[in-house]
Amino acid sequence: MYGINDLNKGVLIEIDGVPYRITENQHVSQGRGGAQMRTKIKNLLNGAVTEKTWRAAEKARPAELERPKMQYLYAEGSDLHFMDTDSYEQVQVSMDILGDQAKYLAEGTTVQLFKFNDRIIGLDMPNSVFLKITYTEPGVKGDSATGSLKDATLETGVNVLVPLFIKEGDEIKVDTRSGAYLERKK
Repeated sequence: MYGINDLNKGVLIEIDGVPYRITENQHVSQGRGGAQMRTKIKNLLNGAVTEKTWRAAEKARPAELERPKMQYLYAEGSDLHFMDTDSYEQVQVSMDILGDQAKYLAEGTTVQLFKFNDRIIGLDMPNSVFLKITYTEPGVKGDSATGSLKDATLETGVNVLVPLFIKEGDEIKVDTRSGAYLERKK
């Protein structure tokens, strides 16, 4: 069981048989009363976001989810195809279920999917990934003093803003939560 100090962003909990992910948390202590934790939680089955305040004595049950390792194979329309790395069974998952982080999946990437009652309900992506630049305009010499950014298209089809010195073919590190450029691969 989780106490209120364990209820941090990203933690998976179960309330009334439904899995939730904590999306925001704020520790609140009042003058006379005990400490509280205000959280925003996202229902992993239907995507609804609600707020819940936890008192110091309350406990939260960890969500019991299966986390099979799956290899991303390819996209077909709005569906993504994965293969279980142990059983070689293939599954098809809608991009709506997996969310925005699925945009940063490159073919052949191994990730963990969240399964609840034999139903895939989410994706556990690392906070950052390295992806190759497939298209970007060449930087103009002498333009680098301003710290300007330019558009670049990644191998997954996503557009990001990168510094002017980045060229086609470079691999860059991208934050999967915000879509921001972090660094060039050395």
